Amino acid sequence: MSEWLNQVFCEDALAGLARIPDASIDLILTDPPYNLGKDYGNASDQQSVADYLRWTEQWIDAALPKLKPNGSLYIFLTWRFSPEIFVMLKQRLTMMNEIIWDRRVPSMGGSVRSYSSVHDTIGFFVGRKDYYFDLDAVRVPYDAATKKARSRSIFVGAKWLEMGYNPKDLWSVSRLHKEHPERADHPTQKPLEIIERMVKASCPPDGVVLDLFMGSGTTAMAAQRCGRNFVGFELNPEYCAIIKARLAAPQVEAGAEKKKAAPRKKPAAVAVKKTRAAKKADDAEVAV
Repeated sequence: MSEWLNQVFCEDALAGLARIPDASIDLILTDPPYNLGKDYGNASDQQSVADYLRWTEQWIDAALPKLKPNGSLYIFLTWRFSPEIFVMLKQRLTMMNEIIWDRRVPSMGGSVRSYSSVHDTIGFFVGRKDYYFDLDAVRVPYDAATKKARSRSIFVGAKWLEMGYNPKDLWSVSRLHKEHPERADHPTQKPLEIIERMVKASCPPDGVVLDLFMGSGTTAMAAQRCGRNFVGFELNPEYCAIIKARLAAPQVEAGAEKKKAAPRKKPAAVAVKKTRAAKKADDAEVAV
């Protein structure tokens, strides 16, 4: 087995990419800094616009040679910079989809001078026409009512009805709130549900997924859970420790919510008061 396989290197991706042979990666799946001023333990998210776009083009040009000719790329972006970065990528790859991730943010707070931003933008790009894509692995099952409505003989045995439908390009998946079982100490962690969908669809079994900005390590976890290999880089040593711990910990089900403990017997008024306090705390988190 290659020494770089199934490793997360605690170093700058631009330096570390030299470890990876060209044309060895099936899928690049990455969530780079959005340049919104967040603190990742370094200044990577606090650049001028010109510097940020220059740096983005630099890592794109360094990473793409690692991709197999029939490989794919997914990139998380903010709407503020997705137009410029999509143009960069369209000059090098073929764009298949712009996916909108609806984070299911409650309708409260936000700016009073513009519409509230409640989504992330995801670009899906491929190298050539014979790119790997396993639709059956990510079909969304129809509910019982839909199947019953299609019970006539002409629908019996129909693959699309039995296996489900093609996911649309609007993905409504809740952000990871403070109490979510997947949540790690990282400000922009992405849900496993989304990352696993990308891995299953666009990386063959035993293939290799590359993430240049591992963050909390969700890409590595998804690859491990789905029977794929991974390699990645993370600059912050604290996040590297989180990744190591997450990969070694018992796995949680993607999309699962934390099970609530059985409530203690207390007066109803106290229980209501605590519920309202918890709701207030959750609302404050959204507003921030």
